[in-house]
Order: sequence, then C-alpha cells, then structure tokens
Amino acid sequence: MVGLIISLIISLPVFAQKKVVLKSPDGNIIFSLKISPKAPVYSIMFKGKTIIADSELGFTFKETGRFGADVKISKTTFKDVDESYELAVGKAKTVCDHHKEVTISFTENKNTQRQISLVVRVFNDGLAFRYEFPKQNSWSSYTMTDENSTFNVVGNPMIHALLWDSYNNSHEGFYKKFKFNEAKQDTLMDMPALLEFPDKVYMAITEANLREYAGMYLIKHNGVLKSQLSSLQGQSEIKVKAVLPHHTPWRVMMISNRMETLIASNILVNLNDPVEIKDLSWLKPGKTSFHWWNGDILPDTTFAPGINFETNKYYIDFCARNHIEYHSVIGYGGFAWYKSDASGYSVVGPNTDVTKTVPSLDMQQVCDYAKQKGVGIHVWVHWKAIYPRLEESFAQFEKWGIKGMMVDFMERDDQEMVNIQEEILKKAAQHKLFIQFHGAFKPTGLHRTYPNEFTREGALNYEFNKWTKEGVSPDHDIDMPFTRLLAGATDYHLGGFRAVSQAKFKTQYTRPLMNGTRCHMLAMYVVLESYLAMVADYPQAYEGQPGFEFLQKVPTSWDEIYVPKAELGKYVTIARRKGNDWYVGTINNTQSRTIEVPLDFLSDGNYTAEIYADAPDTERDPNHLTKQAKTLNKSNKISIKLASGGGQVMHLIKQ
Repeated sequence: MVGLIISLIISLPVFAQKKVVLKSPDGNIIFSLKISPKAPVYSIMFKGKTIIADSELGFTFKETGRFGADVKISKTTFKDVDESYELAVGKAKTVCDHHKEVTISFTENKNTQRQISLVVRVFNDGLAFRYEFPKQNSWSSYTMTDENSTFNVVGNPMIHALLWDSYNNSHEGFYKKFKFNEAKQDTLMDMPALLEFPDKVYMAITEANLREYAGMYLIKHNGVLKSQLSSLQGQSEIKVKAVLPHHTPWRVMMISNRMETLIASNILVNLNDPVEIKDLSWLKPGKTSFHWWNGDILPDTTFAPGINFETNKYYIDFCARNHIEYHSVIGYGGFAWYKSDASGYSVVGPNTDVTKTVPSLDMQQVCDYAKQKGVGIHVWVHWKAIYPRLEESFAQFEKWGIKGMMVDFMERDDQEMVNIQEEILKKAAQHKLFIQFHGAFKPTGLHRTYPNEFTREGALNYEFNKWTKEGVSPDHDIDMPFTRLLAGATDYHLGGFRAVSQAKFKTQYTRPLMNGTRCHMLAMYVVLESYLAMVADYPQAYEGQPGFEFLQKVPTSWDEIYVPKAELGKYVTIARRKGNDWYVGTINNTQSRTIEVPLDFLSDGNYTAEIYADAPDTERDPNHLTKQAKTLNKSNKISIKLASGGGQVMHLIKQ
C-alpha cells in the first residue's frame, strides 16, 4: 500500500448531536442525518440542491421486530481518509481513496437496548453507507426479514434499470427507461440503476462489498425507492441470517453532473477490503478463446470433431499464433468435457464428476500441449458440478495444470449463493485458479479482495445473437457503460467478426451474425471492463481479417482510465492506459454522428496513433474499416465520424 492516511477522530455525546452532517472533500455532496419518531432519516444534497429527501433507515427482524423507531444517537465518530493503494487487476493500477467518514451509533431506548451503527463515507463522486452490528451482551444473532433502507428521490427523474419478477434470474435483460412516477409498485429493479435528474445530474444506486449477505434490489414502495433483499431459497420471508458481529454491504450512490465521472469512478473498489491472496505471482489477466459461442466450428478435418485432443489442439494453436493467453476447454455439441450422466450443459446428473474427463479426452495431454505452446487452459463448469467438492475438484485442476474456469448457471443472489461464490473464489486462489462467473449477479468491487475474480456476466450479451430474432443491437451496447458497467467487469462474448445490417440480421446458432460495425466490435474491447475478454469466434473468422491485429494486442487489465466524452444513450469514448500506451475506444448507438474528442489526457510528447475507423461504405458492408497512422499529441482534438452502430479505436504509442 502506498500513500498517506490522515485521520481526525472526534466523538460527540448524544446531547451535542441534533443533526449529523458530513460533506465530501470538495464540499459538493452533503449527507445529513437526524432522528425522527419513526426512524433515523437521512438526506443528500448535491451542489446546493436536495436530490434525496428525508429517507428512513432500519430493519425488521423475525425475533424482535422492527429496529429504527425509538432510538437515540449514542455516539458519533468522524474520520478523514486520503490514501492510495494498488490493484492487482482493475481499470486502474493505483487508486486514490479520498473520503470523509462518520460512524453513527444508534441505541434503542427499549429495555433490550440493541445497538446498530451506521457508517457513512462521502467521496467526491458519491457516497455510501452500511450498517454494522457490534458484539453485545443482549444480542448474539439475528434472522432478518427486511432491510428498510429507503431512497426518497426528489422530483421525477428518468430511471434506467433492469426489471424482474423473481429473485432467481440470470441478470441478463434489456434496460428499461421510464420516469420515476411511471415505475410500477413493488417491481424488482436490478442494480446498478441509473437515475437521471434535470440539469444533467446523475445518480447510480448499487452496492459494494457484498459478502455474507443477500443481494439487493430496489422497489418503488409507497412512492419511495426501497431496498429489497433476495430471500433464502424455498421461502420468501427470511433474507439474512447472521451471528454478531456482522455488517451489511455498502449501499452506494454514485453522484455527478458528468457521466464521464461515474464511468471512471473507483468508488466500489474503495469500499472493499484489501487483497486477501498473499501470492499473486501466478495471476495473469488475458484473452481467451470460447468456441461454444461460434458453434464449435472447425475447418475440414482429418479427425472427428468432438471432445478430444485434436479439437482443442486446433484452438490452442490458434491462440499461440495470435497472442491469446487462454484456450477454453468446454465440451462439444452441448455436452461437457467432464464425466456426467446429464443431458446437456445446463444440468448436472447424480454421477457428474469434474475430476474425471469423458473417455475421449485426456486433460493432462491438453494442458501439457498448451503449456508447450505458451497458452493457459481455462475450463467451463456448471457450479453444481464443483460444489460442494471444491477442494477435490480444484486440487485435480491444479494437478492437470488448469489456470482458471468459467463457473456457470448460478442464477441466484440470495445469501447462500453469495457465500458460495466467495467460497469458490477463496478455494480457487489456494489452487492458483482464476474465476469467471456466468449466469451471475453484478460485481460489487470484490476483485480488490479476490483479484482472481477476472470477470462476471450479469448482462445480456452477444450469446443472444445465437437464438434471438433481432440479436443484440448497438443501442443495447451503449446502455452498458451507463448502467451495468458502473458496477465493474462485464463479460460479453466478444469477438464476432460477421457484421451485417439490421435488415440482414438473422438467427444463427453456428457462426452467429452481429449488428453494428467491425469497428464497433473492436472498440468494445476498450469500452468494456473485463480482465478475461473472449475472442469467441473461430480461427478462420479472424486470421487475415482487417482489425484482428488490434485484438491480438489489446490488454485486458489497465493502469489508468480516462473518459473524455460520454452522452447517455448515444455514444461513449473511453481511454485506457497500459504502460506508456493508450487505447481509446468509441462506440455509437444506431444514429450516425460526428464527435470531437480532445486528447488532453495524454502526457507530453508525441504519440504514433494507429486508428481504426468505420469505412465510408459500412452501410453496405459493416465489416469494412479504414486504418491509418498519425502523429498526435495532447494539444490535438480528433474528429470521429461514427456510422450507425459504429465505432472507432486508437492505439496511441509513445514515441
């Protein structure tokens, strides 16, 4: 850890406290809390305007009922923090954590005198609070039926959110846009949810450091946004069971009048615990093949395609030729690589065993060959196939030489599943394995603590081009940076190299087609944050194709992020630095436009810019692009002409 922590701790007795006020370091965000007869209530101002009016806080417990009414503030403790630290993987290598903090201790006036503290941190780009349950003589454990955190938004902001009718879901859907007044009562809103206030004030609500707790949604209840926790399986009443001491995740409100600020924010990792993995020397972010997406495509062969060495060798050789760090061993034709009596990928049979391969595959042979070629092996598994035999499974993976895995079909975010995911991460790290969660809930910044979490899905992505009528459109892609991406790494089945116009799009399970231009796809590798990006098409779709050389060299973990231009729902430009090089990606919605991007984020001196842009005839063939080299510096502005569904990428190399 590098940097400096400056702490000023002041404790005030209850008689000195009528209202607790905490300001961000720059003074633009002000949090206020007071005690009302029903509950503690807080409010938030941004640049002099109230955006969250009085909002109640509290809980309902099965054993003891509601907590919040008839409480007093028994103690307040203030602290200033200004430090920096390094991430093993992330959108920035060195992260600044500058915030003001207050811990407010509540004590019930009842005979039980239960105590709960509210910890609030205010940053320049948002604020967060969490509840802490200290160890106490009169209260040793709880069964929670509701967390009653509310967000009483002012006015009628536009909401951008995913809507659900069940807690058990894949978190993959199209974002809805609606006025707050139009939100249906008690409908689950996934997080992050973006609220767009007048005068271009933006607030994204999400959570950080989700551990030993249930995942949270938002609902509109009695005219106010309220927390709604995922219930434990098989019933609907109980949300969380815990032994004291305990604490909740952070309830986060990212706030700015610039979307660029929210996209670049590191507030979520700041709210997570430092790394818990001592040896990180084995950790290697990178790109991976994923032949399931393209339909298990092979060229004409002298061998029978299937779950065998030769099929995997074909893709390993491709990865080795093209600087792709990992090859995914998945299976073939809908059946997994490991022993199973199930009928396909999505189910697990009673005799499924991931420590044994199907008879046609020798995993040791595959891993040994890949190692010779400088490629790591990354496997797909159903989560029920490895859990609860984690130690046995991961020990065998390490023995074979496997480097990581996609863990799929999780599709829950109750407390049990949250704990299962952390258990997988912890055990995987002990066996030097990285994890890619699929069919999983949003990230919450836990890659700071467990940097072997490389990415997670939780977004409707290009796999849907295999089976939906219209596929994933550039309009959906542009929603990602302003919603789901605010939570962190987003796995997206990237790399489709067969772009067609929307009029020519059709469903193809093998060799899926793409909406948007080739340059739009290239730019997605820069716009999206993911420390394990897929190169999911088949080798013959890439080699010799314009733009593939960009995929060969684009990194997946970064030293710095800067967002020079972003307009909600229209376009975004994101710049990411690795070493001395910058990669700048721009994606557009379906409305063609020209934008001007300043390069003032560059350091002094000249850069050689390799620029990939939409060709003039992309309307006829969206795979066409132009490539040119320019010398640029920080005083330049670059004009970018974006086709409908278009994009542009630049690789800026310091001279």
